[in-house]
Amino acid sequence: MNGESAKERVLDCSGSVCPEPVMRARDAIAGLSAGDILEVIATDPLAELDLSVFCEHTGHELLSAQTVDGTLRARIRVSSGRRPGAG
Repeated sequence: MNGESAKERVLDCSGSVCPEPVMRARDAIAGLSAGDILEVIATDPLAELDLSVFCEHTGHELLSAQTVDGTLRARIRVSSGRRPGAG
């Protein structure tokens, strides 16, 4: 990160259904740098599982995932060791 502070971005995917939250998260991460944080807000009941698998496959870190009243807030730290084709 070259001494710069990490950026945080919020991506609201409320109302979107699988696979859109993950696809939109992938696209958002492509514009971020290693160490940056993406917070995904989603109402799809499968979004937490989908984002967890996405992070596992791409090397990004799922920092937290909390669902309150049907709304998920998941925080993802962008990895510097992105896997090929992983976004």
